[in-house]
Amino acid sequence: MTNPSAETAIHLLSRAFSAFDESVQSPGAMRPRLLNEKEPLALDVATLSLIRGVSELRISCGVMKNDKDKVQLSAVEDHNGILTIRGGGPRRDWNGIHYKQGMSAKNVGTTKLSANIATIPPGGVAAAHIHVGFELILYIIEGKVRHEFGPGLKQVLENEVGDFIYIKPGVPHEVFNMSDTEPVVAFVARSSAAEWDDIIPYDRNQPA
Repeated sequence: MTNPSAETAIHLLSRAFSAFDESVQSPGAMRPRLLNEKEPLALDVATLSLIRGVSELRISCGVMKNDKDKVQLSAVEDHNGILTIRGGGPRRDWNGIHYKQGMSAKNVGTTKLSANIATIPPGGVAAAHIHVGFELILYIIEGKVRHEFGPGLKQVLENEVGDFIYIKPGVPHEVFNMSDTEPVVAFVARSSAAEWDDIIPYDRNQPA
């Protein structure tokens, strides 16, 4: 059950975020808003910290399930230059998606990429979010998936088995399993070794 006090804190932080956005007037400042696709997503340190604070509160009050940092180091075999994880490793959950352990800086010491196998359960939804400063490629192994994306999540794209999907940095999106009986399974590769650490939640109702 959602904690009312946490919900109040989220509301206050969201209001603070809006106030901060309105207060940024200096020419060199980076406004905490989505830019068009020709410009990168620019966030200053204070704003990113604020958004991450909202995200952590969402997690703590049950809005987003999160055990993403439960990395099992013992699953990694190091063969002096080649490392492997048999069977993909144990499952972790984040934002409505089940992930196999995968590889990242957290367990094999990558510096520029991470990868997992992601499963969205039947009827599941990966809540709206933004990838800050990294690219992502998906390959659909099973199922059919719908992305609602862009400002306000007003654009729609559907994909199925055998499709590749590339998501640019800074594009807000929400991911839906289109089936109520079958999972969506996808290979996920990111140009970030930090996995989900540079992902922030997105509200489809926020002003553009």
